[in-house]
Amino acid sequence: MTPIKASDHAEEIALFRAEIIGMLSRQELPRGELHAALQSLHETHFRPPRSQTTRTFSVPTLERWYYRYRKGGLVGLRPQPRSDRGCAQELTPEQRALLCDIRREHSSASVALILRTLIVDGRLQEGAISAATVRRFFVEQGLDRVPLRDAVSSKTRLRWQAERPGALWHADVCYGQNLVIAGQSRPVRIHALLDDASRYVVAIEARHSETEMDMLEIMVRALRRYGAPDALYLDNGSTYRGDALRVCCERMSITLLHARPYDAPARGKMERFWRSLRQGCLDHLGSLQSLQDVNARLSAFLDQHYHHAPHGGLLGGTPSIAFEALERNPAAKPLTEEQIRQAFTVVERRRVRRDTTVSIGGQDFELDQGFLAGRVVTVTRCLIDTTIAPFVLHENQRFPLRPVDPIANARRARPPRRPAPAAPAADATPVPFDPAGALLERARKNKPNQES
Repeated sequence: MTPIKASDHAEEIALFRAEIIGMLSRQELPRGELHAALQSLHETHFRPPRSQTTRTFSVPTLERWYYRYRKGGLVGLRPQPRSDRGCAQELTPEQRALLCDIRREHSSASVALILRTLIVDGRLQEGAISAATVRRFFVEQGLDRVPLRDAVSSKTRLRWQAERPGALWHADVCYGQNLVIAGQSRPVRIHALLDDASRYVVAIEARHSETEMDMLEIMVRALRRYGAPDALYLDNGSTYRGDALRVCCERMSITLLHARPYDAPARGKMERFWRSLRQGCLDHLGSLQSLQDVNARLSAFLDQHYHHAPHGGLLGGTPSIAFEALERNPAAKPLTEEQIRQAFTVVERRRVRRDTTVSIGGQDFELDQGFLAGRVVTVTRCLIDTTIAPFVLHENQRFPLRPVDPIANARRARPPRRPAPAAPAADATPVPFDPAGALLERARKNKPNQES
């Protein structure tokens, strides 16, 4: 699958800024608390896109981003090109790998001790890296000394939940028993989306893989049926860490949240659902032959039991009643099909082959415009709607793409490389053009000079 990425550096910066102040823009802050929240963000270090170092941002800057984001969304955070872009100092890959290896093996060593030892050993030059830079680097890598030395958090854990249905969805993958299909063992990965406030499962499906595209396809079905949540709460697996999910969520104004690494209790609601699913369904599937059989049993478990059974987290209420009875966000608007398609649209750069074909998502497509052969073009396609044919945008013109049919092409007339030029008018005066005559005329003019 081709991941969805930011179209340019300006959109990368806009996404980065949205990650910083996006949560504030979706909160109803009492009077006077906005400045305190911005001050807290000002004290946090962030790593901008394409940079290996972290930095802080002033309160006026964060406040300007906050109001621009609330007024114009992601577009309002797009910056103008900076004249000093690319001037920040960076750690080299070798230095990053060396510091990470030392910190993993010697978690109790301080940054000052690590730098002093590396300088004495001759593996780092004195003054090449500051202690503050290394500390920020360790924090970004999750290798700061306190969490490594004491894995137990000192903060009190509290029971919490979202204020209403649709405010927060959990997403996760559960491993099921492998299926034997045609003599081969195939894995079973169960994807699910759970509403936090009601514990209602808005989407569930068993698949053979757990890629980012699997998650996106299941998420789209939930979006079409229930609309977009305010936030999506995920773990740190590769399925939920791709650029495609991040960009799509920002385009739909969905805040993307990730739990702290190695903190399983933070995902307690989702883990409790997997426990119920295993006890009531997965542990008793027997020897099924297909994913369709697994999905049928999953749907039956939800519709006939889970959604209508009393839930301890709901004080004895059922997920179905809680999902329908609790007040929803009055400002929330359901997503239109056009908004969903735009959010999941991929824009890529591809080089057209000499036979006017181009590979998109593992499939070959062809163009009728022969003059594009060998050129790099912009290909636009929708990941979730296969009925929309991809097309090429080149010099503000749109050219359709169609799947390659080599057998049909063997019997098809070759289209012209370019459109045929317009025929001259019948009474048009021919343009004089005689290369040999021009050379003869010059020879005649130069002949007397040669005789003299």
